[in-house]
Amino acid sequence: MEGSVYTIPMALFDFVPVILFGICGRLLMRDLYNKMSKGAFACLDLGVCVAFLAGFLKALYKLLIAANVGEYPLLNSLFLPLQSSGLMLTGLGILLMLVLRKKTAAAMAPLTIGFISMMVIGLGCMCAGLSVVAKKMKKGWLIPIFILCFFCYMGMGYLASRDVETAASNWIEQGVNCFGQILLLTGVGTLHRAGLREFKLS
Repeated sequence: MEGSVYTIPMALFDFVPVILFGICGRLLMRDLYNKMSKGAFACLDLGVCVAFLAGFLKALYKLLIAANVGEYPLLNSLFLPLQSSGLMLTGLGILLMLVLRKKTAAAMAPLTIGFISMMVIGLGCMCAGLSVVAKKMKKGWLIPIFILCFFCYMGMGYLASRDVETAASNWIEQGVNCFGQILLLTGVGTLHRAGLREFKLS
C-alpha cells in the first residue's frame, strides 16, 4: 500500500521466526508425546498450531501490504488473541506433563488484558518447564538459554505493544523475535538430539 513501512524483504523476514517456532513445536510434539496424557498433549498440540497460525497470519498481513495486494485488518487483529491463547496452551501442556504426568488433564478457557497475561504465563510455563526437563537430562547449561528466550519473547511483546509503526521498529521487533526463536530451537534441538523422546522424566 502507498506509504506503507513494510517492504517485501521485511515481510518475508517475518516468516523466519514463525518457521523456527514451527520446527520447535514439531520437535516438542514428537519427543513429549509418550510422556503426556491425552489432555496435556492436546493442549501442547493445539497451542503450537494456534501460535504458529498467529505468526503466519501476521507475516502474511505484512506481505500482502508490501506486495500491494491489499490490507486485510482481520489478519492483523487475530494475532494477539491467537498468539496469547496458543502460547498459553503450549505452556499449560508442558506444565501438565510435569505435574500430572499420565493422569487426565483439566480443561481451561480463554479471556483482552487477559490475553497478555496468558501469553506471559504460557511462555513462563513453557520456558520453566523446559528448563526443568533440561536439568533432569543433565543439560543444565540450557537453562540460561531458555531464560534468555523468555526475555526475548517479553521484549518482542513490549515492542509489539507500542503504537509505533516504523520500518526500524519492525526490523528490531522481528530481529528480537528471530533471536528468541533461534534460542528456543537451540534448546529444543539439543534436548531432541540428547534423546528427549526416550528419556523418562521421573
